Amino acid sequence: MPVHNRKGISAKAKDCMGYRDTLQLTPEKQLRHFLTIEGLPRSVLVDILDTAQTFSTVGEQAVKKVPLLRGKTIVNLFFENSTRTRTTFELAAKRLSADVLNMNISTSATTKGESLLDTLRNLEAMQCDMFVVRHSRSGAAHFIARHAPQHIRVINAGDGWHAHPTQAMLDMFTIRQHFGEFASLNVAIVGDILHSRVARSQIHALTTLGVNSVRVIAPKTLIPKDIESLGVHVFHEMIQGLEDVHVVIMLRLQQERMSGAFLPSTEEYFHCYGLTEEKLSYAHADAVVMHPGPINRGVEIESSVADGERSLILRQVTNGIAVRMAVMSMAMGSYQAPRETK
Repeated sequence: MPVHNRKGISAKAKDCMGYRDTLQLTPEKQLRHFLTIEGLPRSVLVDILDTAQTFSTVGEQAVKKVPLLRGKTIVNLFFENSTRTRTTFELAAKRLSADVLNMNISTSATTKGESLLDTLRNLEAMQCDMFVVRHSRSGAAHFIARHAPQHIRVINAGDGWHAHPTQAMLDMFTIRQHFGEFASLNVAIVGDILHSRVARSQIHALTTLGVNSVRVIAPKTLIPKDIESLGVHVFHEMIQGLEDVHVVIMLRLQQERMSGAFLPSTEEYFHCYGLTEEKLSYAHADAVVMHPGPINRGVEIESSVADGERSLILRQVTNGIAVRMAVMSMAMGSYQAPRETK
């Protein structure tokens, strides 16, 4: 069920993205579910970043384990493969002292005709407390949040072409960690904007946090027509788009979501839109490079750039654990200053 097409953002997508803070926040404006960044106030995003900072370090030491979710059961409900995302969610939950259940959907009852709601009801009967959901259908996490009992929390780990809010927040955390603030920054997102749930979540996060400008750089076939409505500037020429940019976020080509001839060839794409040392030289002198992964070397990024001193890619992976710890603890209403267990 694709929610975007070459004409732009569809009516179904806009309806899907219309779930606002009434579902995600409690009446006291505390985080209940984390499904999308769109519609959340800046204060909630800043709270996530500040909370993640406390999990990132205590003094000079990384937080290894705290007892905040002891006795809670978190289910990683992944209908789509993603080793890195699932692993970081699992590590985050275990560092919060929660019990973790990883569902192997390929062998679960849903492949034998059982409905998604039937599967959820069975998990609820096992007294689970949180679902971390990754699904190929846009809106799947919202659907589960609307049908789950009041006490169960839902975190969206990526749904279709719609949203990937924890990835966007770990990117925001990495940017703030490096630059200290957002207001003066120009950020460019380069690549397959059309099919990228990460790009949409990043755009909402960057504009809500108040960066100076957000640019998207891609061929016309990989940009939704109405993307400007999200407050971004569109560029089709890489060098022009990178001028005076402080953060360059590269995206992979989502070829598994492409059903037509979007590009002449990957070689031509790399020539025009792959990030090389030469193209990076047109960005700001202090520019850094990011990538949500997985990286396709020689397709969207040159190895020397991915592994270079300007790259924050591995730091993004590390920061993913702290950010997901923050979101989980906040959604469960259990956050307090971390105290490392023995």
